[in-house]
Amino acid sequence: MDGKGGIRMVNEQLTIDNGQLTITNRKLTITKGLNENRQEQIVNCPLSIVNSYRLVLGSGSPRRRELLAGLDIPFEVRALPGIDESYPPTLQAEEIPVYLARKKAEAYLPELKADELLLTADTIVWTFGEVLGKPKDRADAIAMLRKLSGRTHEVITGVCLTTRERSVSFPAVSSVRFATLDDAEITYYVDHYRPFDKAGSYGIQEWIGYVAVEAIEGSFYNVMGLPIRKVYEALKRWEM
Repeated sequence: MDGKGGIRMVNEQLTIDNGQLTITNRKLTITKGLNENRQEQIVNCPLSIVNSYRLVLGSGSPRRRELLAGLDIPFEVRALPGIDESYPPTLQAEEIPVYLARKKAEAYLPELKADELLLTADTIVWTFGEVLGKPKDRADAIAMLRKLSGRTHEVITGVCLTTRERSVSFPAVSSVRFATLDDAEITYYVDHYRPFDKAGSYGIQEWIGYVAVEAIEGSFYNVMGLPIRKVYEALKRWEM
């Protein structure tokens, strides 16, 4: 189909109006705001960095993509599969996601172009000296939520901004207090929302956020997976 709004398949490439989705066996690339839309965003954007660099989000997370899109700046999404997310056992709290965000950035560096600025991130839940990452299965998700029930935990995101010449990284911490949840509530959430791709086995923007979260100290968006205000400030300071 030709014309505005058309969809065209060529080999393994799907092209849609004002956006491009390319899938290969190595990576997923989504380009947002191509052509005239990208130019309009650049002209109107208060961040001068968009005139010097093309922003690349190195993540397959739909939540991070949604949050970054809220800044109204053009960016491209790339997701490399199979990045090793192990870390030294001596690391604690904020050190862990910052280390992993840097490690993710290193995986993208060989393909990073001179005019590209890469954003990578990692989020953990930290409670009583223990890391709660993504659950392995249903039983693990239920066990994690039982640990969080009736307690306060920290959600920590490490962010890394990288070009071929330099790298800047920083953490963001939010404290979240959960109400006491019974097993029926926990299993309902796990079975209906299947939070197996989320650190700590929950997404604050989902049902559990409405019924379990009593208080938050820090950034709500950080709990979703990206401290977007701190990201904006880091981009603003990049060329200073």
